[in-house]
Amino acid sequence: MQSLLKAGVPLENIVVVDNGSTDGTQDYLRDINPGQVILNKENLSCGAAWNQGILALQKEWTIVMNNDIVVTHDFAIRLIAYATEKKLKLVSPARIDGVLNYDFDAFALDAQQTMQNAVRPNSSNAICMCMHWSLFKEVGFFRADPKLLGFEDGLFYNEIRKFNVLHATTGAVWIHHFGQVTQDHMKMVLGIKQKDVLVKVNDRKLYQQSWIDRKMTRHRMKASHRQWRQAEIDRFGMTLHGSRTEQSFLWL
Repeated sequence: MQSLLKAGVPLENIVVVDNGSTDGTQDYLRDINPGQVILNKENLSCGAAWNQGILALQKEWTIVMNNDIVVTHDFAIRLIAYATEKKLKLVSPARIDGVLNYDFDAFALDAQQTMQNAVRPNSSNAICMCMHWSLFKEVGFFRADPKLLGFEDGLFYNEIRKFNVLHATTGAVWIHHFGQVTQDHMKMVLGIKQKDVLVKVNDRKLYQQSWIDRKMTRHRMKASHRQWRQAEIDRFGMTLHGSRTEQSFLWL
C-alpha cells in the first residue's frame, strides 16, 4: 500500500481484497481507507479475490497484483500506455525477485531506460497483470476454487493461449517482488514443508490436454525463455527477470 501511494496511485483507484487475515491487516486497511476494501471472512482463494477486485470498479484497465510488490513512480500509467501502444490486452512489468537490499528506485530508473525496448511476446505472469476489460469478455474471469491454492493463474493463461490473446512482458516498467511470501506462510499454516509444492494437481487434466500436448507446450515455453534470456543477455547484459541474492543479481 505504501508503495502504491508513493508511486502516485490515487487512493480511490485502489481496491484491496483481504482473504480472512487475522494478524491486524484488516485494521490497517480500515485506517488507510483505500477506495474499496473487501474483507472476506475466510480465504476464498486468490481467483475469487482477483474477481472481486476486478468487478468492484469495472474500469477499462485493471491491474491485479500480489501483496508483496514494490512499484515505481507512475508504473500504472506507463503499463497502460505501453499496452495501448502495442495493442495488447495484458502486459506485465519486468521484475526482480528476492530481498530488497538495494536501491530499487535508482535501479528501476536505469533499467527502464536500458530495457525499454526489450519485450517477451506472449509471456506474462500473475504477479502483476495489467488487463483490458475486453479480455474478461473474451476468456472469462479467474477460476474461483479454494482447492486450487494458487493454480488459478495457470488456468487463466491457458485460456489466453487458447484464444491467441496478445500479451507480453515489457522492460519499460519494473517492479520488485519479494517472492513466495504468501505461499510460504500458507505452507507453514498447513504444515507443508517449504521445499514441497503447495498443492499437487493433475495440470494436464485441468488443462484438458493430452500427455503429448502438455509436454510439447512446456517444451516450447522453456525453449522460448532460453532464447529470450540469451538474446537479452547478449544485447543488454541483463534480462527482464532477475533474482536478488545477498549482494548481486542472478538473471533468469
